[in-house]
Amino acid sequence: MSAVTYSVDSSGLVYSFSRHHPPRVRVPDGSRLEIETCDCFENQIRRPEDTLASLDWDRINPATGPIFVEGAEPGDVLAATIEAITMDDQGVLVAGHDFGVLASKFDALHSRLVPVRRGRVIFDDRLNLPVRPMIGVIGVAPGGDPVNCGTPGSHGGNMDTTLIAPGATVYFPVAVPGALFALGDLHAAMGDGEISGAGVEIAGRVTLRLSVRKDLSLAGPMVATPEGLAAIASAPTLDDAANQAVRELAEVLFPRLGLPWQELAYLLSIAGSLQICQVVDPLKTARFVLPWSALAPYGVTEL
Repeated sequence: MSAVTYSVDSSGLVYSFSRHHPPRVRVPDGSRLEIETCDCFENQIRRPEDTLASLDWDRINPATGPIFVEGAEPGDVLAATIEAITMDDQGVLVAGHDFGVLASKFDALHSRLVPVRRGRVIFDDRLNLPVRPMIGVIGVAPGGDPVNCGTPGSHGGNMDTTLIAPGATVYFPVAVPGALFALGDLHAAMGDGEISGAGVEIAGRVTLRLSVRKDLSLAGPMVATPEGLAAIASAPTLDDAANQAVRELAEVLFPRLGLPWQELAYLLSIAGSLQICQVVDPLKTARFVLPWSALAPYGVTEL
C-alpha cells in the first residue's frame, strides 16, 4: 500500500465517463488521493448576480479525472474508501421549470447562494442545517460508449446517493484497464430523492483510497457504510431500479450467507430497507440496504 498521497487538482475535468479519456494520473493499487472538485455548475455561480440563465450548459456535472489505477483489469472491482470531504464556504441551491419534481410550479429558473460555515448550512435567518457532505458523481469508465457524467448506471456516475460519504467504501465493477476513476458534484447536504434537481451544490476536496479487489465480481455499484451494505441500481423507472438493487444485493449475499433462497428472501424482506437515491436524472436510482447486524450472525462483516 502506497504511503504517498497523490494530489489531483480540478484543472483537468471530464464531462463523461469514457475509456477514451487519457488518464490525468497513474497511481499504484492502494493509493491515497486528495481530489479537488468543482461544483456541478463548474463554479459558474459564485456571486448573487450569476444566474442559471447565463450558464454554459456544456460545462455541467464535471468530474475530476480520470485516474488510472495500476493492476485494475476488466472483471475486477475497484474499491474507493472515502476518508474525508472538505468543502468551500458557500454552496448553490437551484429550482425551476427545468429542474426536478416541482418543475411545473415555475416559469423561470431560480438559484441562490447559501453560506456553509462551522458545520452548518445557513438556509435563512430562521433555519440552519447540519452539513452532510456527500459525493454525487463518482465512478469508472464503462466498457462501451461514453456515458455523460449526469447519467448514472452500472459504472456509477451521477448516483446522488447520500450514503456515499466519509466512512463509506464504494465498489465499482471494472470494465477497462486501469478502471479510469473520476468524481465530482459534491453536496454539503441533500435529501434522498434530490427532488429539486440539486442539493447544496458545492466545490471541495475528497480524500480517499483506491484499492483493486480481484476476489470480487459485481454487476453494479455497491456501498458499505459502518451501518450496512447496499446495492445501488439505476433504471428508467424507480420500480425497475428498486427491483434491480434488491436482486443485485441478493446475488452477492447468497454465496456468502449459506442460506437457501427462501431463507434469504425471508431475511431481506424483514431486515432490508429499500430507499430512493434520486428521481431527477435521466435514469432513476434506488438502493437496497441490509444492516451488518443482520449479516454478522452468519459471519459476514465486510464485503
